[in-house]
Amino acid sequence: MKIATRLLLAACLVLPFAACKKQEAAAPVETAPLTAPASNDDAAWKAYLQDVVTRNMGDITNSPFVYYLTSQSNPKFEGDYKGQLDQVRNALARGIVGGNLIAFGSPESAKMADIAVAGFKDVPPDTMKKVKIIFIGQAADSERVKAAVTATGADYVFVEAK
Repeated sequence: MKIATRLLLAACLVLPFAACKKQEAAAPVETAPLTAPASNDDAAWKAYLQDVVTRNMGDITNSPFVYYLTSQSNPKFEGDYKGQLDQVRNALARGIVGGNLIAFGSPESAKMADIAVAGFKDVPPDTMKKVKIIFIGQAADSERVKAAVTATGADYVFVEAK
């Protein structure tokens, strides 16, 4: 009986330390941020955008809405442009509730900015409070996207694609 009691006591003393070791080992490893692809490779751009969005989620817990536009060298560019523009307009017309994140990114920063500006054109003022909007592109395009987004009450974040 003494042996069983001693084994139980030893197990009770060792268990909390073993649990602490597992938690330390499970801590996530911080990786270096990706850089914007120098090429127009869609897979590389999508991986880059996913990395940027994940790093900028903050307190957003809902799945983000990410709008991506291919390069103009892609034969499907015109159709992709019109399709993304329609999707953005429709989504914003339905309304976006607080706690959501919308990201815009593309190797074609100016064209993606055009889509964002056109999409936010008809959004009523102060209807997107607690919504985070991320524009991933060139600094030259950021100000016009910011101007279109700010009136809606959304939180605007610019990440320079570099």
